[in-house]
Amino acid sequence: MFISHPMIVPCLTSFVGGSHDRKRSWPSTGSWTPGDPSKCQGRLTCAAARPLAGMARHHHHHLVAHLSASAPLADILRSAPTLAAARAAHARALKSPFAGETFLLNTLVSAYARLGRLPDARRVFDGIPRRNTFSHNALLSAYARLGRPEDAHALFEAIPDPDQCSYNAVVAALARHGRGRDALRYLAAMHAGDFVLNAYSFASALSACAAEKDSRVGEQVHGLVFKSPHAEDVHIGSALVDMYAKCERPEEARRVFDAMPERNVVSWNSLITCYEQNGPVSEALVLFVEMMDAGFVPDEVTLASVVSACAGLASEKEGRQVHARVVKCDRFREDMVLNNALVDMYAKCGRTWEARCVFDCMAFRSVVSETSMLTGYAKSAKVEDAQVVFSHMVEKNVIAWNVLIAAYAQNGEEEEAVRLFVRLKRESIWPTHYTYGNVLNACGNLADLQLGQQAHVHVLKEGFRFDFGPESDVFVGNSLVDMYLKTGSIDDGAKVFERMAARDNVSWNAIIVGYAQNGRAKDALLLFERMLCSNESPDSITMIGVLSACGHSGLVEEGRRYFRSMVEDHGITPSRDHYTCMIDLLGRAGHLKEVEELIKDMPMEPDSVLWASLLGACRLHKNVEMGEWAAGKLFELDPENSGPYVLLSNMYAEMGKWGDVFRVRRSMKDRGVSKQPGCSWIEISRKVNVFLARDNRHPCRNEIYNTLRIIQIEMGRISVDGEIANFNELLL
Repeated sequence: MFISHPMIVPCLTSFVGGSHDRKRSWPSTGSWTPGDPSKCQGRLTCAAARPLAGMARHHHHHLVAHLSASAPLADILRSAPTLAAARAAHARALKSPFAGETFLLNTLVSAYARLGRLPDARRVFDGIPRRNTFSHNALLSAYARLGRPEDAHALFEAIPDPDQCSYNAVVAALARHGRGRDALRYLAAMHAGDFVLNAYSFASALSACAAEKDSRVGEQVHGLVFKSPHAEDVHIGSALVDMYAKCERPEEARRVFDAMPERNVVSWNSLITCYEQNGPVSEALVLFVEMMDAGFVPDEVTLASVVSACAGLASEKEGRQVHARVVKCDRFREDMVLNNALVDMYAKCGRTWEARCVFDCMAFRSVVSETSMLTGYAKSAKVEDAQVVFSHMVEKNVIAWNVLIAAYAQNGEEEEAVRLFVRLKRESIWPTHYTYGNVLNACGNLADLQLGQQAHVHVLKEGFRFDFGPESDVFVGNSLVDMYLKTGSIDDGAKVFERMAARDNVSWNAIIVGYAQNGRAKDALLLFERMLCSNESPDSITMIGVLSACGHSGLVEEGRRYFRSMVEDHGITPSRDHYTCMIDLLGRAGHLKEVEELIKDMPMEPDSVLWASLLGACRLHKNVEMGEWAAGKLFELDPENSGPYVLLSNMYAEMGKWGDVFRVRRSMKDRGVSKQPGCSWIEISRKVNVFLARDNRHPCRNEIYNTLRIIQIEMGRISVDGEIANFNELLL
């Protein structure tokens, strides 16, 4: 027996405001067949319980004679395997004395509907001279089965006296085809009208609740199931598990599953899929093992859900075991959904070679498998391979465009990301908020303000409010703030931040870090205090921004206080990056002894960034001993990097230690370390010109070097004129 949830309302009439104190008795369900609305009980009234013999006796024998005579024709229509056979039986019926018999014409409507010929079924229906409720039900069931919810709704409203089958058919039609809310209204009307809700009614109702994610009404249906003879029906139990799963109520789904006296593969699949989609994902794998231990043979749905769970957990080992099971079965090897899940699993585990093998062996591919392969390459930074997959896609949905744009933006190919966005617009693909987030990140990394402003215009046209919701677009606002601050347009970034309808941690982090990087340290700290007042909890990124702001403005005491507050007030364990910020702050201020103690007390090994920060501070304060210590560590960690050699050499030069300068330069030469040439660029007329030291590849190099010589001569002349003027002043 299924458990009764304490919040379950034992009646559905509250959905339409009806009462729920009627007494009900439930008929036997022994003759009910799942999916067949014709197996119905009637209304729970005394009239419904009367035998057929209660009809007027002088009509009874006449009716029986007609039915017996037309029964062979009806049997032929019911068993007609093809449209030609049905039409032949139809022609035979027209020539018979029963051509206008309602019973026979109803059977003909059902026959055409069964063969998918709705126009023929409708023509027969329209020609029935004396339609009854069964006539309407025959066509109504066809509309339900063949996906015509609007026609089913209109036909139901035209039935003079709908019965239980009528209600079941219209509820099923609406529930199956995206009209769950209307389906539940009809179910409530059916319940209020004292019709028996049978297994077919419950299955359609639970499907509608699942589609609408309406657990409140789902609980009411659960209460009705609990009071009905169907409480232990395995099909209804599976539907309940599925409903709670789709309403994101895994605990309730598990309680229903545990209370089921009988289970089938669908029951197990429903709960495994529930855990895979709602978590904890690891429970899906545990349940899969329990399923096999219980003697159930998993089908393709089971394996697809388990593979998806492996993808979510990045559990490559378990995923390979499931893959081995798939390979052993021909039916599984050809299943597209299962193969799509395998491609996705290997891609998310970073095993692009295995994902490609599964992808190449697929007899048929869908946009899902292609997008999974594309995503796998993108996440593994294999941008060229991702571009090849994208170019071969016959159908490119917006997800595929977003994946490739993100791959370009995150792997240093921002120009390609912007070009792809322009191509997307030209091909009339409707961008999503993810598209704009990636494009704005690319503009920010390029430090191209004009391009970022153009992207901002597109964002405004889309009407984004930067708010939470089913499709949260807050991160688009975050990307805008980040873009403006990276391009140096601080005030524009602040305006976007202030106008956001909602903010999350990333919003605050973007503005605080942006202010710190742009030299607005005091504003960054004020924003941090404002963040705390808004009851938003800082994270490790926030504290990096705060400590950087203190370092850039020389606020040593404030930096120490904020560093201590990380553990004491916010429960954040300092990472290597936080220690690097503190060493930069203390080193800039000349507290090198404190820096040494802090490094020795660190719970992790310092990295090259930290030692480089210390070396820079030592050069600034001319601390040769500590500078040599930092440089030695850098030589060990990154021997190919020329930066530490140059910094140490310059520090020696500034102190006049030319022998040490020569020694560092010779060591650099002996180890084959070469100084990376400096690089600069300038944008002129929307074209970026890149220059390297001693670069002779620019097409305008002759004009550039001639101009540089003229500038050098003029600068020399100004310098000579200045020296003469100073000499004349001394003479005076």
